[in-house]
Amino acid sequence: MHAMIHFSSLGDSKIDTSKSHLRKALSFIISPILAMWKFFLLLLTNLFSKPTLAYKTGPFFPNTLFDSSYCLSWRVAVETNNAGPWGTVPMECVLYVGRYMLGGQYNRDLKTVMEMIGTYLDGMEASDDGMDAWVLDVDDTCLSNLLYYQEKQFGGMPFDPAAFKSWAGKGMCSAILPVLDLFNKLIDRGYKVFLLTGRDDLTFRDITTANLQNQGYLSYERLIMRTADYKGKGAKFFKSAMRKQLMDEGYRLRGNVGDQWSDLQGDYLADRNFKIPNPMYYVP
Repeated sequence: MHAMIHFSSLGDSKIDTSKSHLRKALSFIISPILAMWKFFLLLLTNLFSKPTLAYKTGPFFPNTLFDSSYCLSWRVAVETNNAGPWGTVPMECVLYVGRYMLGGQYNRDLKTVMEMIGTYLDGMEASDDGMDAWVLDVDDTCLSNLLYYQEKQFGGMPFDPAAFKSWAGKGMCSAILPVLDLFNKLIDRGYKVFLLTGRDDLTFRDITTANLQNQGYLSYERLIMRTADYKGKGAKFFKSAMRKQLMDEGYRLRGNVGDQWSDLQGDYLADRNFKIPNPMYYVP
C-alpha cells in the first residue's frame, strides 16, 4: 500500500511537470500569435488612417490609436456648442478630425445642412422690394482654410495669428462648393447677399475681394469686414452690430449661415440660422 501511494505521488508529480511543460509550450505558441494579432490591428488602424496621412504635408501627426467613440462625442459637443470655449483639438482626436474633414463625412454633413437650407428656401419667396437678405460668413463658410489647417494638425496646434495672416494674405482659399451653389441660388431668387467676416478691413479687403471673385462669388451686395472701431471685439459682438446696421437700413435677414456659433448668436438675429460643421477651431 505504501508503495502504491508512493507510485501515485510520483505519477502526480509527473503529471504536474507535464502540465507545466504544456503551459510553457502553449505560451510559446500563443504569445507570438497574440503579438502578430496586435500588429495586424495596428496595421489596420494605419490603413484606415491613410486618407488623413496622405493629405498631410506639415508637422507629424501623433501616431497613436484614438478612441473614435470619444472623438465623435467630442465633435458632437463642439457642433452643438456644448463644449463651450475650447482652444485646440484634443491630441487624441487629431487623426479623427483629419479623417472627418478628408474622408467624406464632412462633405456629407455639409450636404445635409444645404438640403435643410434648401427646404427652408423652397417654403418662401423673396419680396419684390429687394430688402430680403441673407448673411454668409466667409472663412470656412464661403471659403475653405482646410489647406492651412492641414499644416496645423487640423486644429491640434494652437492658433498662430501671424501664420494665419500670412496664409489669408495669399488669397489661395478655395470655394466650399455647396455654399457657392447656395450663394448662386440666393442671388437667382432675388435675395441680397451680404458677406460678413471678422477679417481686418485695412489688411485683407483687396485680397479677400479678389479671392472671392476668383472662386465664383459674384454679385453679392456687400463685403462687410472688421474696421478699427471693432478691433479687439469678439466676433459675436462685432457681427451682432453689423446685423443691426443692416436691419437699420431696412433689410429683413431671412437667413444666416456660418461655421462658428459666434456667427449665429448674439443680437439682431436672422429668421433662421444654419450652422455648418467645423471641428478644427473655435472663434468666441
